[in-house]
Amino acid sequence: MSEFPTQRLDEFIADGSVLLGRGDVISKDDIEAHPGPYPIYSSSAHNNGKFGEYGKFMFDEELITWSVDGGGYFFYRAKHKYSVTNVCGYMRLRGEKLHPKFVYYSLANQHRYLTFDYTTKAHPSVIKKQYWLPTIAREQQQKIAAILTGIDTAIEKTEALIAKYQQIKAGLMHDLFTRGVTANGKLRPPREQAPELYQQTLMGWIPKEWAVKDLSYALESVVDGPFGSNLKTEHYVVDPGIRVVRLQNVVEFDYNDNDKAFISDRHANFLLRNKVVGGDVLIAGLGEERYPVGRACCYPDDIDPAINKADCFRARCNPGVMKNRFFMLFLNSGMARRQVRRYEQGVTRPRINTGNLKRLSIGVPDLNEQVQIVAKFDAVQSVIQVEPRFSIRASSRRINGRKFGWQVEYFCGIPQA
Repeated sequence: MSEFPTQRLDEFIADGSVLLGRGDVISKDDIEAHPGPYPIYSSSAHNNGKFGEYGKFMFDEELITWSVDGGGYFFYRAKHKYSVTNVCGYMRLRGEKLHPKFVYYSLANQHRYLTFDYTTKAHPSVIKKQYWLPTIAREQQQKIAAILTGIDTAIEKTEALIAKYQQIKAGLMHDLFTRGVTANGKLRPPREQAPELYQQTLMGWIPKEWAVKDLSYALESVVDGPFGSNLKTEHYVVDPGIRVVRLQNVVEFDYNDNDKAFISDRHANFLLRNKVVGGDVLIAGLGEERYPVGRACCYPDDIDPAINKADCFRARCNPGVMKNRFFMLFLNSGMARRQVRRYEQGVTRPRINTGNLKRLSIGVPDLNEQVQIVAKFDAVQSVIQVEPRFSIRASSRRINGRKFGWQVEYFCGIPQA
C-alpha cells in the first residue's frame, strides 16, 4: 500500500488508539419535538453528509465519521456540536499517536479503491479489517495534513467562484428570456420601469415584439434515437468508428465529450435518420435527480458526425425562424423547465417524448435578437467553460489533480513529477 510502515486499523483499535462506534436512530418525530441549530449527519455523500438540524447533540469534539449504508465515504468533523444517525459510523482517536486530519486523508484515499454498497455495507467490523494507517511520527502526519488541507481550501474557493458564476448565469438566463435584448445589445428595461414594452402570456411576461409559438413551429426536425434491435450491445465496437451520442453526453449547455462510445461504420449506414452533425441540438428525453429531463446542448462542430441513441433527441431548427443555439438556451431556461414538468411521465425517472416536447411554447424574437441573446450568454459561459486553459473550472480540475498527486505520493509511495 505505501512505502511507510503501516498497521491495519484493527491493530490501532486493539492498542486503544482508535475507537469505532455507530450513531443513534434520530426519527422525524425526534427532530420535530426538539428543533434546534445543531447539524445531524447521515449516510449521504452529498452536502457533507448533512441530514438536518436538531435541538440536541451527541458530540462536541473532533471526530471522523463515515457512511455505513451510503458507500463508506469518510468525513472529517472539526470540533462542534452535532449528531450522527445510526447509518453512520464515527471514529474517535485517543492519545497522541494519530493526527485526525491525516487519518481522514489516509482513509479517504484508500476509499478510492474499495467498493461499498447497500449489499456490502461499511460496518465497523468490516472497515477495521480493510483499512491501514501509516505509522509515522505525528509531526510528519501534521505536515502532510497541512499540505492537503491547503489544497482543499483552494478547491473550495474555486468551487465557490464557480457557484457564483452559475448564479450569475441563472439570473442572466431569466433576463434573456423575459426581457430580451435591444438592437444595441442591452437588456430591455425591466417591466416595472417600462410596462409598455411587454406582453403577458401563458409563459409569463415577454417582450411585446415576440411571437408566442409551439416548438413545432420552429423545428425543421426532431428525432429520437433508434430503439430495440436497431441499436444493440453487439453493434458497439472498441476501435473508433461512428460516435454514439448518449444521455451522459448531454449536460445543460455543454456537450460532455469524456464518455465515448462507437458503432461500426457499416451499422451506422442503416441509421442515417439519426445522424448528428455539428450545431445540432441534443435533448435529454430522460432525466434523473441531478440531470433534469429536457436539458439540452449543441453537438460540437469539431467532432465527427455521430448517431443519437434512444432517449437522446436530435433537433434542428428551421434556419429562417430560429437559431439552433437560441433554441438550446431556451430548453435550459426556467421558462422551458416549468413547461416540461407538465408533460413529464414516469415515477423513478421522468421522461418526455418528442410529441409532448413539440407542444412547449416559446417566445420567438427576430433572428438578429436571437444572435444578440446568444452572444450575451456566451460571454458569461466562456468564464466557466470546461475547455479553456485558464478557465475557473479547468483550474478546479488542476487543483484536484494536484491533490490526488500528493495523496498518491504520500499514501502509496509513488513519487509525482
